[in-house]
Amino acid sequence: MKTIFIFFCMIFCALVSFNSDSCATIINVPAQHATIQAAVNASADSDTVLVQPGTYFENINFRGKNIVLTSLFYQINNYSYIQTTIIDGSNPVFPDSASCVIFSNHEDSTTVLQGFTLTGGTGTKWQDEHGAGRFREGGGILVAYSSPVIQFNIISGNNAVTGGVVSTGGGGIRIGDSYVRFNNNVVMNNTGRYGAGIVLNYTGGEYKNNLICKNFGSLDFGAGSGIWLNGSFHREILIENNTIASNSSNSGTPGVYSFGGARGTLRNNIIWGNHGGNTSQITGSLLVVSYCDVQGGWNGAGNMNIDPEFDSTNYYLKNTSPAIDKGDSSLIYNDPENSANPGQALLPALGTVRNDLGTYGGPLSKVISNTVVSVNNINSVSNPEGFKLYQNYPNPFNPTTNLEFGISELGLVNLKVYNVLGNEVAVLVNENLSPGTYNVKWNSSGFTSGIYYYTLKSGEKLETKKMLLIK
Repeated sequence: MKTIFIFFCMIFCALVSFNSDSCATIINVPAQHATIQAAVNASADSDTVLVQPGTYFENINFRGKNIVLTSLFYQINNYSYIQTTIIDGSNPVFPDSASCVIFSNHEDSTTVLQGFTLTGGTGTKWQDEHGAGRFREGGGILVAYSSPVIQFNIISGNNAVTGGVVSTGGGGIRIGDSYVRFNNNVVMNNTGRYGAGIVLNYTGGEYKNNLICKNFGSLDFGAGSGIWLNGSFHREILIENNTIASNSSNSGTPGVYSFGGARGTLRNNIIWGNHGGNTSQITGSLLVVSYCDVQGGWNGAGNMNIDPEFDSTNYYLKNTSPAIDKGDSSLIYNDPENSANPGQALLPALGTVRNDLGTYGGPLSKVISNTVVSVNNINSVSNPEGFKLYQNYPNPFNPTTNLEFGISELGLVNLKVYNVLGNEVAVLVNENLSPGTYNVKWNSSGFTSGIYYYTLKSGEKLETKKMLLIK
């Protein structure tokens, strides 16, 4: 990969030398510039800013530069560079400009951001372009009037927080009046009062093969903790081969929420296990949804409502998953082929070359990170104000259901399941936990149909709820 990249640069330099004395260069951080922003400021269009592993406490603004900003990931696709090259936006020079990365000066499609972990951003105070007032948006990334390519990043632990604004949104990323190609990213554990994961405001774009999970806390404007869409735009929103799962909201729709004339095409996605609020996976009459696995179902060609059977990490599919080979059968959506086994998909896609639903299917199927994202284990997703046991979902269920609870103090926590006779049949949690909201899955295979009770105990606090298993 490095050899190809260098060869490309040589050819490019040879071509431009007929008309210019300059050539695109590689600017190294920290060897040539101690900070990423200094390197960006020193760059010219077509340059590459190459960042060595490390944590950079910065808030980057591309300032109209059409450049490639990348970690060493590009050289040999070593995913460890994504985890170890970190832009931490938690220490901004100007608190009102606290996004990790900003594109707001008409950067075009030759502009690339890839190979980073973006964390700690708290968003930028931003006057809404369409007259809705002043908002704080884009904890991880803010995009306006621009068309960058954003790929192979982990956008995690960003918070669009309140403070002298109408509301806050796009904890992970906010995109408005733009056309972004947003592919092969992980967007998780971000929060905002709407669109905790992704906000798409009067915008177009291609959003493919992303893992959008465990974003939480949305409660304004319909919520949309996974993806929030608003307003019509002259170019299409294409949401294809994503896994949108385990996002939670305090009200409204926890999955994908669309209003205000926003139109979008959702194809070959898995939208499952998003919870809280009204528990809806999708809300939006103008969305065209096809060949998607949607919990609770959704009208459209090829859609299904079947547990996708995620593996225990990173939302990969199990070999038994019903989502394998269930995407749109048109050849343009095929998974990459395994050259050693013609007709079969190349990992991480499974089965034949017909499209697999979710993050790891389709033409852009790639491993997108080697960070571990837990699926079946207990997952902390937010910070509650107190002790709380939530109703399981789905309910009734067969054979698996999710149990969510919140604790406000560090201590020993027990979560147990009992049958109607009061006999303990399963211990799901028995360990010391920090304050937070947690989610655990119970697989009832081997149990008979009927009513079961689940009880949460933390210190002197105790709460019980009822659930129904139907086989």
